[in-house]
Amino acid sequence: MTCFFVSDLHGRRSRYEALFGAIASERPDRVFIGGDLFAGGLRLSKDAGARGDFVQDFLAKKLRGLRDTLRAAYPRIFVIAGNDDPRSLEPDIRALEAAEMWTYAHGSIISDGEYLVAGYSYVPPSPFRLKDWERYDVSRFVDPGCTAPEEGSHSVPVDASVLRYRTIKDDLEDMFADADLGNALLLFHAPPHRSALDRAALDGVMVDHAPVDVHVGSIAIRRFIERRRPLVTMHGHIHESVRLTGAWRERLGGTQLFGAAHDGPALALVRFDPSRLDAADRRLL
Repeated sequence: MTCFFVSDLHGRRSRYEALFGAIASERPDRVFIGGDLFAGGLRLSKDAGARGDFVQDFLAKKLRGLRDTLRAAYPRIFVIAGNDDPRSLEPDIRALEAAEMWTYAHGSIISDGEYLVAGYSYVPPSPFRLKDWERYDVSRFVDPGCTAPEEGSHSVPVDASVLRYRTIKDDLEDMFADADLGNALLLFHAPPHRSALDRAALDGVMVDHAPVDVHVGSIAIRRFIERRRPLVTMHGHIHESVRLTGAWRERLGGTQLFGAAHDGPALALVRFDPSRLDAADRRLL
């Protein structure tokens, strides 16, 4: 089974065009898109015209054309949102799911042949203003320079107690419970903490005399991977990490981690077969 994984397209049409071109020519079985689908963050949620132009006049049109061309070879596409995607755009994401263009995987465990597929969009607190897809990680700690989920902006109403007390750790425990993840392909926006995939360009940065951790991934996600040992996890979010570490993949216990975020104009495409993970490759399009 040939799988494509991309992340952090941020509404750049050239990246989507590169992805759709690769799908048309290589005809993968599955495609995973790891969040930050749109450009503009909170501003986009307030601009219905710009949102409609991109979703309907570009994204839906391109996906429909690809499906009409490939017919039975059209891949199953799994997608989640990222922290730069306003939650008010969820209806747009679900509309494309209803039109059978893709499957919205956030918060779901989906049986897909011999594999389980699941997605999770939330990231730990960041310095950014939009907080729709942010959660406290394992406790109510916030790193220097970051702001708490309840102190930012939201495009949809959220219960105050959820903002203050809900954690990524809680979500993962509730979502996966006692599920067998030995054949699971998990799509996260955030990378695990202290990995090759969560290295930010924060060297020497101090906030109020406190040093900033250059590893900005999720402790909860790392502990979850170490404890539950899924087959594959896919991550985005930290654009510069691969450039800084030189690594786009990592082993954590028995789990293969892939990173598809990229800080250049090109699209980073990870290609893998779950039954032959050592043969995975990553290229820029």
